[in-house]
Amino acid sequence: MPNYDHGTTTGASTLASPLTEIANPAQPSAAEEARTIVASTSIGTLASLTADGDPWASFVTYGLLGGNPVLCVSTMAEHGRNLAADPRASISIVSDIAKDPLATSRVTLAGAVYRPEGDDFTAARDAHVSAVEAAKYYIDYTDFSVWVLRVDRVRWVGGYGRMASATSAEYHAATPDPILAKAAFGVDHLNADHAEALLLMAQHLGGYPDATRAVCTRADRYGLGLQVTTPRGWAPTRVGYLEPINDIEHLRTATVELTRLARSRASAKGM
Repeated sequence: MPNYDHGTTTGASTLASPLTEIANPAQPSAAEEARTIVASTSIGTLASLTADGDPWASFVTYGLLGGNPVLCVSTMAEHGRNLAADPRASISIVSDIAKDPLATSRVTLAGAVYRPEGDDFTAARDAHVSAVEAAKYYIDYTDFSVWVLRVDRVRWVGGYGRMASATSAEYHAATPDPILAKAAFGVDHLNADHAEALLLMAQHLGGYPDATRAVCTRADRYGLGLQVTTPRGWAPTRVGYLEPINDIEHLRTATVELTRLARSRASAKGM
């Protein structure tokens, strides 16, 4: 999953390139990132097509059925009439808004909607009400219909210069990250109390031996995301754990192992 560099008006790079090989750049795939974002909320912006073929964007709520968004829309709303006439649709979903909105992770899921029936309808209805509690008061009104967006295309954007696509098969095979949503306290603790360890990780595991500062920006099942400062400018990098973790209780052990490894490599170089 590439990090793209926007470049400046003079053609120069905006990011400092790594000087050494990154020891373990493991990170979630675009499909995993997408599933994590989609599972983190129940609101999005639906894009449907009007009778004239014009795009129509509107605020919606959703539940999830195997990764497919479940919508409950009224024919009193334009998007409800649009879906009934043309099943093509997409939904844009945004994670928690950052200070800089364009630095926020988001995903677009595109495909076609269908009306579930039988047991599929019961599962879809339950999924929507589970995610949107207020829906229990209106979901059975005659003007409301339950629709499932069958995801055929996925586009994930992780902020400036971080983006990738995923196939439908990759998206449905992926699972939400079990660490990211619970890691804020651990990330804050690393930045507040272990700045030296983070710097050693950046210098000896993250590919930036000239780093003068390193800040942890996220922790997920595969490793830590760092933002490093160097005399050449700043850059994002990754420091993967020795093994992926699936429980937030293992975050401390995983970061201690990284610290020990970074210190060991620093000692071997006489630093």
